[in-house]
Amino acid sequence: MCRSIRTLRPPQVDEVTDGDVRAAARQYVRKLSGFREPSAVNRDAFEHAIDAVAAATTDLLEALEVRGATPVTVVPGPETDLRALRRAERAAVTSQAADGQ
Repeated sequence: MCRSIRTLRPPQVDEVTDGDVRAAARQYVRKLSGFREPSAVNRDAFEHAIDAVAAATTDLLEALEVRGATPVTVVPGPETDLRALRRAERAAVTSQAADGQ
């Protein structure tokens, strides 16, 4: 596993930011894809994968029960708004493609 991904669950951390989650997701996607930065043609797939991994990571962290530790709350940040914007843009593109435009 990628050594620069740090543990994001208690008792190692008390609070996790959305930025922490996205950084870990980016490192994971980089490791799996073998690309540090994607080419222009792969950028959307790369960002979509980061969004998906970050969402799954947030769900996991919020669902984990660690004995003797306070549950982790992922603190939303500007990255959350960016994710919502990207999802809306992808939905619009998909809708246009379905309409044959």
